[in-house]
Amino acid sequence: MSPDARTTVIVITHNRRDQLLRSLDRLAALPEEPPVIVVDNASTDGTPDAVAAHHPGTTVLTPGRNLGAPGRTLGVRRARTPYVAFSDDDSWWEPGSLRRAADLLDRHERLGLVAARIHVGPAGEPDPMNDVLASSPLGRAEDLPGPQVFGFLACAAVARRKAFLAAGGYHPLLFLGGEETLLAYDLTARGWGVCHCPDVVAVHSPTGGVRPGRPAVQLRNAALTAWLRRPLPVALRHTRELLQEAGRDPDARAALRQMLRRLPAALRDRRPLPAAVEAAARRLDARGALL
Repeated sequence: MSPDARTTVIVITHNRRDQLLRSLDRLAALPEEPPVIVVDNASTDGTPDAVAAHHPGTTVLTPGRNLGAPGRTLGVRRARTPYVAFSDDDSWWEPGSLRRAADLLDRHERLGLVAARIHVGPAGEPDPMNDVLASSPLGRAEDLPGPQVFGFLACAAVARRKAFLAAGGYHPLLFLGGEETLLAYDLTARGWGVCHCPDVVAVHSPTGGVRPGRPAVQLRNAALTAWLRRPLPVALRHTRELLQEAGRDPDARAALRQMLRRLPAALRDRRPLPAAVEAAARRLDARGALL
């Protein structure tokens, strides 16, 4: 298989040098030979020097602080290819998947982001998210290659660079954790399609358990996303649910505190979704669907 110059892989990392080097080894072995940009979110474990030594062809950006998910946006700005794929320091792409994603983006002019199928761990077990994506109640538009979704796993997505940048990339207010839904909203609000395409496959091989504080961040960001883009009753419902849970759940209590600190900034950047996109979001609410 010949190289494919259409897609750059963007990787964010923070203090996971050894995992990152393993993932870069996998990316370097891909037949597409994609250019890779690593955004180092203020690691203190020698990550930039290690990448320079082991993968000298990889571009390393060092913003000097931990940007979280918006570090990906920094990488996308540096990329010069029409498409960008995302990996984390514990993930990579199956051979041929980046080519298939680029072919889909070439053929479907309205396609803004491909939400890939996810295989987990050395055995390649299917992630439960795959079934959620495949059964999206939003259906499939005639000019798009798969079911439309309002969520995805960030390290298993391939985007049209101009669409990603036009949508603003990842919002800095959310930092990291459940940040994908807001980007999907913003892409769709601008007329781009966000679709699940199971022939495109990412491999996620996490080590260790859930990072401390992660559940609270997920709850916080779900509420902030509602305040940023959803109607007032929806945002109030999210906040009320956090209040009700805060008395007995420390994660909800932490999420509520964090959300309230960020709420003024969210209100300043509040842009409710267009009516058609909000109607689709309500269909997901009614089904209890996450994506």
